[in-house]
Amino acid sequence: MQPAYVIGIDLGTTNCALAFAEARVESPHRLPPVLQFAVPQLVNPGEVREEALLPSALFLHGPTDLPAGSTALPWDPEPAAVTGQLAQKRGVENTRRLVASAKSWLCHAGVNRTSPILPVAAPDGVPKISPVEASRRYLEHLRNAWNWVRPDAPFDAQNILVTVPASFDAVARELTLRAAEEAGYANVVLLEEPQAAFYAWIERHPDWRDRVRVGDLILVVDIGGGTTDFTLIAVTESAGELQLERVAVGEHILLGGDNMDLALARFIEQQFSAGGRKIDSFQLHALWQNCRLAKERLLEDGNTAEEHPVTILGKGSGLVGGTIKAALRRGDMERILLDGFFPQTSSNDMPQRRRAGLQELGLPYAADTAITRHLARFLRQQASSAEHGSVRRGPSGLACPTHVLFNGGVLRAGLVRERLLSTLNVWLDGESMPAARPLEGDDLMHAVSRGAAYYGLARLGHGVRIRGGVSRTYYVGIETAMPAVPGLPAPLKALTVAPFGMEEGTELRLTGREFGLVVGEPAEFRFLTSASRKDDPAGHLLDEVGDDVEELSPMEVTLPSAGDAGEVVPVTLETVVTETGLLQLWCVARDGRRWKLEFNVRERVSP
Repeated sequence: MQPAYVIGIDLGTTNCALAFAEARVESPHRLPPVLQFAVPQLVNPGEVREEALLPSALFLHGPTDLPAGSTALPWDPEPAAVTGQLAQKRGVENTRRLVASAKSWLCHAGVNRTSPILPVAAPDGVPKISPVEASRRYLEHLRNAWNWVRPDAPFDAQNILVTVPASFDAVARELTLRAAEEAGYANVVLLEEPQAAFYAWIERHPDWRDRVRVGDLILVVDIGGGTTDFTLIAVTESAGELQLERVAVGEHILLGGDNMDLALARFIEQQFSAGGRKIDSFQLHALWQNCRLAKERLLEDGNTAEEHPVTILGKGSGLVGGTIKAALRRGDMERILLDGFFPQTSSNDMPQRRRAGLQELGLPYAADTAITRHLARFLRQQASSAEHGSVRRGPSGLACPTHVLFNGGVLRAGLVRERLLSTLNVWLDGESMPAARPLEGDDLMHAVSRGAAYYGLARLGHGVRIRGGVSRTYYVGIETAMPAVPGLPAPLKALTVAPFGMEEGTELRLTGREFGLVVGEPAEFRFLTSASRKDDPAGHLLDEVGDDVEELSPMEVTLPSAGDAGEVVPVTLETVVTETGLLQLWCVARDGRRWKLEFNVRERVSP
């Protein structure tokens, strides 16, 4: 069955979204519209309603937390946990059973991401799940919801794209794929969120070629619930046609709306303390969730209220403990957000690092909350390290964007967008560069899922694709088959596996010759790269490795074997450069067995 739709999924820290478009394109000049999917979910006990977003929240309810039968879904009469809006509501009341920010834990290398560790604050007796399992349940809910609404177009038969932060490492991407596979997804394609946001802008603006010109540099700022991502996209030209090329991606910054909500909660906590009222850690967690809701209400378009009530349960049960009430004032909220997270800084101000020798185990949040300082470091270090000539620089070396595209829930607030843009333009003025202009987006909460669906059309040959070819030539080391000589290692040849400019989302099959692959025991794989050898075609073998080729850190792995340890299997090689910048080298045996080696081919700002 040919896919009827392309489906784009934003697996967000705070919210998930799904968009889709018909895969059939009758005219290349008129693409089918990208539509938003309203996700059926529990909004109150016993009430299922379609909502534009699925909150990334799980409530691991006990036998007395919700009335019997009130958690039934059209496709599941007894779900193991409540997902979505009702989970978010009940989680505010009982944070010990709330799983939130699973995506942030999914990329935390300091914990076992496949072990049951969430909710972190759950007491004994409350079951826990892993970040991978939480992600699986969100993805599974979206799959089941689609199948219930559209039984004529089974989810598994469609082209599916799932987005991840640009700064996700290889493990986090692999775990996202695992979560998708466990949720029943087949042949999933991963796409970076900032690129998806830019695709959404292209989809909404078919006249994009009239809005930018050759030499322009577009900064995509994506600030969501858990992470901040920066990406630079250059406008280039080829054969008289405008093209878009992703030229820089920032590091992983665990800093976003969660941090801002906690800052607001700490501020309200100080008010309680000044009034002689102390709250414990569980009440603080509830206050954190309530402050998030209050902030979102105050920042809604058209809301002119000067404050929003914040209420948490007192200690004790039922009415005995009572409630604790406060109010989040607009003036305080704006001051905390702007001064604490978006201060007006110099482009030479770099973010602070952690100094404590011992730290509490938990998510590795950024030590410096000033997103403007993180942006300054990205523009300075990325511009100075990037070899790409399309990075427009000022006299001091600062990368100088001509346009800015905002994305993410935090940037729905106009005051935040204005502060970021004004700070950037002060830096550009200091470089004697013209001010950057915003690229207006239509819906920051749904842009990523919409852009992913548009990219699905582009993969089918329709629409515009952002180029991101590898900026170097990559090789794999091949040990020469020669007699051993005492004290000397066997000579190394270098086989070109990814030629300069190989596009992301493409693959090559090197079927001209076979090599011997060692499986069943530890073996070292050596990869090399060259910035100057740009004409070596795929499959070209360098008999001698010269000074113009640099060796990367070797990779030691044990590939599985169906036979004896140390078996040497004849294989051909296949190369894939994924949409998220991973080079995958597949070793394919004659009997169809396949082994994968992979590493990142993108240059990033050093942490």
